Amino acid sequence: MTREVGAAVQEIAVAYADCAVETVEDEQGGAFVTLTDVPIDDRYVQGTSWIGFHVTHAYPYADVYPHFVRHDLSRRDGKPLGEGTSIGSFRGQPAIQLSRRANRHNPATDTALLKLQKVLRWLNGRP
Repeated sequence: MTREVGAAVQEIAVAYADCAVETVEDEQGGAFVTLTDVPIDDRYVQGTSWIGFHVTHAYPYADVYPHFVRHDLSRRDGKPLGEGTSIGSFRGQPAIQLSRRANRHNPATDTALLKLQKVLRWLNGRP
């Protein structure tokens, strides 16, 4: 993996030290990253989820998009997950895709860690 991708993965591992972080190189300089046991809001039936994403070889010039979480994620109130979510798969396993594309990606400030934090904040802050 490229030096930039490796540094991004290390930054995420440090920030989420309480979660297991699995990294699989994609043979093009990027990496597939999966964090397990990530705490999620109590509005969901499940108290934790895995979250996965692909940091491509073009990082930091490419947005880290999309992110994926456990396929059985469901709301406690029975409402659908709603806008920005869809059925998908990540590395061959069923998943819910979280679509939070950065329209104005800035490679100087929009890190993989910051994007992960924004996606989790969005997921946990949904009405």
